[in-house]
Amino acid sequence: MNSENKKFKGNDKLSNVDLICPVCKTVRLITRDNKLYCRSESCIHYLQQYCFVDNKPVLIDFENSLLSKSSFTFNAGASVVVRTESEIKKSLRNVLNGQSPITKKNINELINLISTFKSAKILVNGGAEIGSGLDILYKKFSDQIIAFDIYDSKNVDLIADAHSIPFRSDIFDLVIIQAVLEHVLIPKKVVAEINRVMRYGGIVYAETPFMQQVHEGPYDFTRFSESGHRFLFRHFKLISSGYTSGAGSALLWSLDFFFSGLLRTRLAGKLFRIVFFWLRFFDRIIPLKFNVDSACGVFFMGIKSDIVFDDKSIVAHYKGSQIL
Repeated sequence: MNSENKKFKGNDKLSNVDLICPVCKTVRLITRDNKLYCRSESCIHYLQQYCFVDNKPVLIDFENSLLSKSSFTFNAGASVVVRTESEIKKSLRNVLNGQSPITKKNINELINLISTFKSAKILVNGGAEIGSGLDILYKKFSDQIIAFDIYDSKNVDLIADAHSIPFRSDIFDLVIIQAVLEHVLIPKKVVAEINRVMRYGGIVYAETPFMQQVHEGPYDFTRFSESGHRFLFRHFKLISSGYTSGAGSALLWSLDFFFSGLLRTRLAGKLFRIVFFWLRFFDRIIPLKFNVDSACGVFFMGIKSDIVFDDKSIVAHYKGSQIL
């Protein structure tokens, strides 16, 4: 092999000083002839070339991932979940589902917070699709954002598994994980990885479903109440937490799946979602404590800290209507 290059040339955002082997997670990857290799002699992936899709490195430990290497190769990095929505369907979905005003407020707060950092480094975990409300963040910080997902898209810089993030520790100022934690097998491990790659004082922002039916079929595993979601991020100091969408939105989801089951077709559910789209506006008039107990989705924003949120504190954290 030729001598090592100083930088991986496939993407200016990705340098070999940042990328680590997702298998052994002990050493930085080396770059030779613009290809990436692990240089740890004790690693089973030692000097084996990591593959690329669309000039993006695929840094996945397939032996310890739900993602099959043969399936990934066969699909050329495309998602195994069908994602064939037309732009018209996407626009209609956005109109019907709307954008949570709480998400919009939170993203604006994140922008204000991250603007105080010098050359902030931002990681979007599960960034194959730009999440709700994130357009403004991408416009303002596009050169500072690195996005990854387990499948290829025009929005990602690399392909990786959230259980084993292939970046060295303590480098990101902001990590965003939106509508992802329900699709990972071990959320606690994913959050630990987020904690590892963040600098102290860095900010995490997460949104995760609570009262939602299964979506993405066999790749949907977990739901979190507002309290459970906060405790998941116990190694982070709370900035704010709560619901992103409330009881009205949760009811709309239930009606969608109720009519789908009753009439034996997903199309029926979508048609009834169109008829009852106005239910989501009740989120704005139902009091916070009732929306917390029946939230469609929840959020957490926090700062990486040495102070661990202890077990007993979670009871006092509860924000719902069922105070004993």
